Amino acid sequence: MPRRAGRAALRTRLALITSAAVTLVALGVCAAAYVVIRYELVRQLDLQLTQQANLIAQEKRDQPAGPLYGECVWLSAPACAQIVTPRTGLPGARGGEELVLPVTDATRAVAAGSRSAYYSDITLRGHRMRLLTTPLRGHRALELAIRSDTADQGVRQAGRLLGAVGAAGVLLAAGLGYLASRTALAPVTRLTATAERITATRDPAHRIELSAAERRRPDEITRLADSFNTMLGELQQSVAAQRRLVADASHELRTPLTALRTNAELLARADRLSDSSRDRAAAALGRQLREVTGLVNDLIELARDEEPQPLVEPLRLDELVARCVEQARGHWPDTPFGTELAACTVYGVPARLARLLSNLLDNAAKFSPPGSAVEVRLTAGEDGGTAGGIDLTVRDHGPGIAPEDLPHVFDRFYRSRQARALPGSGLGLAMARQIARAHGAELTAERPDGGGACFRLRFPRT
Repeated sequence: MPRRAGRAALRTRLALITSAAVTLVALGVCAAAYVVIRYELVRQLDLQLTQQANLIAQEKRDQPAGPLYGECVWLSAPACAQIVTPRTGLPGARGGEELVLPVTDATRAVAAGSRSAYYSDITLRGHRMRLLTTPLRGHRALELAIRSDTADQGVRQAGRLLGAVGAAGVLLAAGLGYLASRTALAPVTRLTATAERITATRDPAHRIELSAAERRRPDEITRLADSFNTMLGELQQSVAAQRRLVADASHELRTPLTALRTNAELLARADRLSDSSRDRAAAALGRQLREVTGLVNDLIELARDEEPQPLVEPLRLDELVARCVEQARGHWPDTPFGTELAACTVYGVPARLARLLSNLLDNAAKFSPPGSAVEVRLTAGEDGGTAGGIDLTVRDHGPGIAPEDLPHVFDRFYRSRQARALPGSGLGLAMARQIARAHGAELTAERPDGGGACFRLRFPRT
């Protein structure tokens, strides 16, 4: 329920934000349209007043102060007009009782020539009117007013219409915002549902289903869903690899542990054994302990994901290879090792790279027939390997790698038919590849011409 409430809250917030944005735009457009319509209607009245004032000024240029007409029809609109002087409307002035339009100080200022023409809104006999006050010759001013009922009515109608349009726009924005939130959050909803299913079932095999349209037009959320699916795929592979490792390790440990228990039980009855039987049991027990210890150490090494950065240092790879070859000659005295080493420098952990090289050399010697040489060749690019690529090959002349075994030689606990009768746990090559990748190198297996197996360790340009 909390997760569903969270999804609903996110959807509601997105819908509200979208609706608010569209509503603001719609209301802004309606308000701007209202202002423009009102301005145009008032401007039409002002133009009409200006044209009529020019006609009156030409016809009545000698008319004395006073009303020209009280209420009459002028261009199909009731209009009133009067001429005033700077003293019209003042106490003691003549003709004040005949005034039709209001006379203010601003009107007298226009008559006196101290102020320019202006427009104003007045109410006369219960009607709203638009008034123009403009100067005439001879220190006089003309006041001309026409009714603005039509313009006011048009403004009110436009306001009601725009209000209805705005209300419809708000409702439409709310509906579109809801639909947009549902559409935009559909991959997120599926992502959340997938995460909940994985949490409930602990099965990373679930995926977020994306439609063909979403795949053709990927957006940020669709890319997030794709990334989540990719992450689930990697997680599924990691879980499967861990399960295989545990199953394989338990299988590999079962046999030596059984032998250890058997030999320990034999040694517990040492008084009943002959000296030779007791010595054989003790030797077998020591050998099996060493095998189990080596297997556990290999498992610990494989559990490491990366090399410790503080231990990384520049080192001469050719010198390290030479030392590892000398150690291999001591372990495998019947196997000759031939070397061709170019001077080069790499960055890495010396102990880990030595373990990688020892695994490759031991693997080559183990499969080489007695007296057959193991060839070790190291080539480097420009500048001693710091700028050019580095290539190390270890080749034996044994039975080689079968085509069906080639894709699996670096798998943990994998042992080919030829290797099942030989000592080992099947972890050496897997550990070698892990160390190589931790150093930015790539370890591959090849089937060279002439038989045997060749393992190539390639460091890229640094």
